[in-house]
Amino acid sequence: MKLNRNFCAAVALAVAPTALFAIPAYAAPDAAAVVKHYAEVAHAKYEDSLTTAKALDAAIDALLKSPTDKTLKAARAAWIKARAPYQQTEVYRFGNPIVDDWEGKVNAWPLDEGLIDYVDPSYGTESDENSLYVANVIANKTIKIDGKDVDASKLTPEFLSGTLQEAGGVEANVATGYHAIEFLLWGQDLNGTGPGAGNRPATDYDLKNCTHGNCDRRAEYLKSASTLLVSDLQEMTNNWAPDGEATKHVEADPKAGLVAILTGMGSLSYGELAGERMKLGLLLHDPEEEHDCFSDNTYNSHFNDAIGIASAYTGDYTRVDGTKMKGPSLHDLVAAKDKKLDEEMQAKLKKTLNAMQIMAKRGQNVEKYDQMIAEGNKKGNAVVQAAIDGLIDQTKSVQRVIAAFDLGTVKLEGSDSLDNPSAVFQ
Repeated sequence: MKLNRNFCAAVALAVAPTALFAIPAYAAPDAAAVVKHYAEVAHAKYEDSLTTAKALDAAIDALLKSPTDKTLKAARAAWIKARAPYQQTEVYRFGNPIVDDWEGKVNAWPLDEGLIDYVDPSYGTESDENSLYVANVIANKTIKIDGKDVDASKLTPEFLSGTLQEAGGVEANVATGYHAIEFLLWGQDLNGTGPGAGNRPATDYDLKNCTHGNCDRRAEYLKSASTLLVSDLQEMTNNWAPDGEATKHVEADPKAGLVAILTGMGSLSYGELAGERMKLGLLLHDPEEEHDCFSDNTYNSHFNDAIGIASAYTGDYTRVDGTKMKGPSLHDLVAAKDKKLDEEMQAKLKKTLNAMQIMAKRGQNVEKYDQMIAEGNKKGNAVVQAAIDGLIDQTKSVQRVIAAFDLGTVKLEGSDSLDNPSAVFQ
């Protein structure tokens, strides 16, 4: 069964790049006002992420109550819709320790899916780095962690988050968050760089007509993972409320707040998105390096990351209910200090968004992201590389803004994929 992609495109392409660059009608604000609005937008984005996660949780309830192709398709659509606002929050991760320390609960990747459920024989049976590579906790009520038997008879939220997540100290043991849920909704994508996403049947949750066994435990796991996602997003929404810890932290020192904004923009642009999420996969031509690898939703997620970066600069955000937020922004500060630098920054952000939109439209109409990065696909590779180039170029302007405001040494995330490509192949 193939997912209808029209819904995906509507979510991802809802914010036109040009809408992010409207010139505000008020005078240039001070740094404190900019940081305050930055926190207000963060709260709105996490609140939207929470709202869509609750809708996903309801769709999962409907799937588990009546496992059909229709309810599975609806749950997948809800997952894709939930990804859009969350990806636009990722710019808050870098520069905000409260977010970075929490982020692994909800968006860690890649994951060794054999930890969770059944996998195809092509997946293999062991890994030198991970003793839980094919633990299949859904099928096994006892598993070994660090050589000790662990009771896995109840797949509760507490077990997933407290015992299974990063079990054995292995980061690939991702037991919670969007990608664990994605795997449980789609299953493995066994198509390589060919067309098609995961194709898990709805009967994997049908207690009366169960496929692949353990449908009751698979349902328990999926519901627990969904419950955790909602609670984790509630936690971060609270952190960005006016009296929340993240808001208090970022507003305590306006100069440090500006550093947080620019660190998020530069680190997500360069090391994380251009490097680890995009260039690495392009160098290796490996679909396993695709961010949303089970659902083939990667082109949407990358585009929404880029929207989030631009939003951190302009202060503009369109909420999931259509409400538009505007307010004092870094754009205003830069324009008041150096108009040409602001024009440069805006032009580069817009160029990147245009490249990402081309990639997203290609993902909708021509081929998915894992096909774009395939070896020998010159056109697809070029589309991805154009987006990478835009991200790299806009990072240079972020660095110029940092210098213009005399913010001292601001560390931006790097990536071997960009800084030392030969190391990738060692």
